[in-house]
Amino acid sequence: METRPYIPWDQIEAFMIDVFKAYGVPEADAKICTDVLLESDRRGIESHGCNRFKPIYLDRIKNGTLLPVTKIDIVKETPTTVVMDANNGMGMVASHKMMELLIEKAKVYGMAGGTIFNSTHYGIAGYWSGMAEQAGMIGITGTNARPSVAPTNGVEPMMGTNPLTFTMPTDEEFPFNFDCATSTIQNGKIEYYERSGKPTPAGLVVTREGETMTDSGKILRDMRAGNCALLPLGGLGEETGGYKGYGFTTIVEILSAALAGGPYMKALSGKDAEGRNAMYRLGHFFFVINPEFFMGLDTFKETAGGICRDLRASEKAPGADRIYTAGEKEYLAWQDRKDKGVPVGEAIQKEFMALRDECGLDYKFSFEE
Repeated sequence: METRPYIPWDQIEAFMIDVFKAYGVPEADAKICTDVLLESDRRGIESHGCNRFKPIYLDRIKNGTLLPVTKIDIVKETPTTVVMDANNGMGMVASHKMMELLIEKAKVYGMAGGTIFNSTHYGIAGYWSGMAEQAGMIGITGTNARPSVAPTNGVEPMMGTNPLTFTMPTDEEFPFNFDCATSTIQNGKIEYYERSGKPTPAGLVVTREGETMTDSGKILRDMRAGNCALLPLGGLGEETGGYKGYGFTTIVEILSAALAGGPYMKALSGKDAEGRNAMYRLGHFFFVINPEFFMGLDTFKETAGGICRDLRASEKAPGADRIYTAGEKEYLAWQDRKDKGVPVGEAIQKEFMALRDECGLDYKFSFEE
């Protein structure tokens, strides 16, 4: 049972746009960034929603590692490809422009791909692959990030949580949307645990001594100091398949950096050689596939939907209530939240009130009544 108070969607959207504008983000860009963050909350993925509004975006604008005005340069383009320089601006703004371009190219040529360098955090990866799905196409995207994940048999943070995301249309009310990190857990989830006063489950983080740790606040502090690391999907060692997650993490790192010739791994730490704040210079990649150039969108949707339905109808494990397919839980979260708004804990309540006062905005939230 949810006990946190809700902020109505229209109020939180207007508030976040106004705060972004107060921090120097142009209104049109502020609307894009806000929609990306709130899409995460709509799907119930709180690790990438309004929880990250201040620490990942506003604080970085304030400390100079994220530029509020995004200057986008297209450095190379063909009928089916784009290479874009985001010039350390809002990764969400550059990614929105990229997906618009690729969707138009895929309408004409069947497939299109692009990469962005000198970028910043681009929000929930599934937003971008979802743009392709809304256009009746298949979307694929991934991004590198500041180093926090150790390679299999290692303990040093070398690569980011590096999501590899696919969204595909189906004939159901929701698409197949596989959006997750290639690590066992992502930084945003640990930040959420820390804000909620909860421990991180054991077996997801490894210390330099090869031990696990669960204190969420200490994990975040030690990770910034390079004294612990997240594990790739599959966990510690090869026996549980950790090498598989390690491989996928590496694939995302290569595609995010090599297609555009951008920096990678330790160069994405957000710190310079003297430990001072520096630009993150992240890389993202995007691919769009148009099913009409194969056997048609209707055939694709019917087959994809049939696969999902057959999986959900298969025999359940003892004690299991149901089987889900990717994107279903997010759809159900939206059905539950669409008339309620965004649930916010005490930490976010305090953060929002402080931002309101800092920016001189005229808002009164429901939790203040």
